[in-house]
Amino acid sequence: MKIAAFPKCYLESITEGELSVFDWIEMAKPLGAEGLEMYEGFLTSLDDPYLDELAAALKEAGFAMPMLCCSPNFTSPDAKERKAAINHEIKMVEVSRKLGGPKTVCRILTGQRYPDLSLEQGLSWVKEAIMAVLPVAREHDVVLGLENHYKDGYWHYPEFAQKKDVFLQVLASIEETEHFGVQYDPSNAIVAGDDPIELLREVLPRVVSMHASDRYLVEGAKLEDLRLSDGTLGYSPDLKHGVTGQGLNDYDAIFSLLKERQYSGWISIEDGMNGMDEMKASIDFLKSMRQKYFA
Repeated sequence: MKIAAFPKCYLESITEGELSVFDWIEMAKPLGAEGLEMYEGFLTSLDDPYLDELAAALKEAGFAMPMLCCSPNFTSPDAKERKAAINHEIKMVEVSRKLGGPKTVCRILTGQRYPDLSLEQGLSWVKEAIMAVLPVAREHDVVLGLENHYKDGYWHYPEFAQKKDVFLQVLASIEETEHFGVQYDPSNAIVAGDDPIELLREVLPRVVSMHASDRYLVEGAKLEDLRLSDGTLGYSPDLKHGVTGQGLNDYDAIFSLLKERQYSGWISIEDGMNGMDEMKASIDFLKSMRQKYFA
């Protein structure tokens, strides 16, 4: 098991150009992570010279690139937009291989939960899109990691497969196991109104990567009071980011299950919303859990 970091605290700063991804690489050196996860919005070019420069900067800093976070919208009602999302994801698979090498995870989502989108139509479009990308993933030896996500920050609607029952239906529709699996995020399960441990038990054999963050409730708040009409929580102002291991997630239960499966993939800190000190504390916590369960 190896530990990576993702700069959620600097997501907008990097995507909007206030910081470059090269700045982030330098900033991350003191964290003690073994890898740095990337987001497609960090890339200012998809040309080979730029990608070669980024790959070299990561290597020189001593970092692997275990996952490229992408947010394809496979559920658009516009067929041309769905086709464009497929073509873009295919390109991102190629970028993932160039930056991370074989077995790098390319994160995928299903798409937005449009108000008029039926479950049956959404499942059909998502399967069609994933099956179109899979041959390229096999060709480049890249793994597509389907995340139980809430929503991309630039989307209008939440994730189509946010809830566990829909997520599991999507997962069951794709038989591929070598180049397709689950990018598991326990905090997103909480936001979805689901039990993170129950979800992990369901998807454990197909987990290929994991995000590790944590949430805590502001004083006086209760989860049951935050639920929306569909059972989800969304990004409630009463549900805050904090140091991993100090919030609502049961990391002993999570690591026990990962050990049971003999998980050997990456875990990436997706946090630091309150600064780099908290990100460092989160990484140190994960290292202690790795020592406890995998030494």
